[in-house]
Amino acid sequence: MFTGIIEEIGKVKSITKSGNTLRLVIAAKIVTKDVKLGDSIAVNGVCLTVTKFDSNSFAADVMPVTFYATNLSGLLANSQVNLERAMAANGRFGGHMVSGHIDGVAKIVAIKTNENAIIYTIELVSGLELFCVEKGSIAIDGTSLTIAAISGRKLSVSLIPHTRKHSILGFKKIGELVNIECDIMAKQHAKLSDNKLSGGYKTDNSSEITEGYLAEHGFI
Repeated sequence: MFTGIIEEIGKVKSITKSGNTLRLVIAAKIVTKDVKLGDSIAVNGVCLTVTKFDSNSFAADVMPVTFYATNLSGLLANSQVNLERAMAANGRFGGHMVSGHIDGVAKIVAIKTNENAIIYTIELVSGLELFCVEKGSIAIDGTSLTIAAISGRKLSVSLIPHTRKHSILGFKKIGELVNIECDIMAKQHAKLSDNKLSGGYKTDNSSEITEGYLAEHGFI
């Protein structure tokens, strides 16, 4: 589990491609301070497993499903990436609950400034707009952001100067792709609502745990 608060911007040292798989070696200083084999690190919002490391870099493998579903397939040597370690149990949720499981990629379609903010408008793949609401949370390349506006499949987020400086989103241009993870709470609610409408679970009294139900099934 992550929070969407980027710890540092890393740089891709090398990429080894084999078919639709990748082996990434990423230069980093902060996330390698206490790293161990098997740890999870979010790279552009994608949860990857550390397979090798030293004090200045770590390696991770990208399997085909991740290759196709994220923008990691477009990385090159020297590409910058957002990095965040998995949240410690005693940590704070500075952003929101981020799983590191990408829902899809989106394209940046507009960028404009408004005093100290840069407003990015992105176009989602069909269906993801169902999980997005104004003032709700979304993770873009692993960065926890608030949806400023949404119309159809297009939504806008506003970056403060700190986020622009400490996240790769602040350096991206129109036409570039970003990884999207919608709010897990919104996805769970939508799934439960869909099950309710389709009859996936009952909502009448027969589904409630009552004293009679417990007695009938031998619990009391």
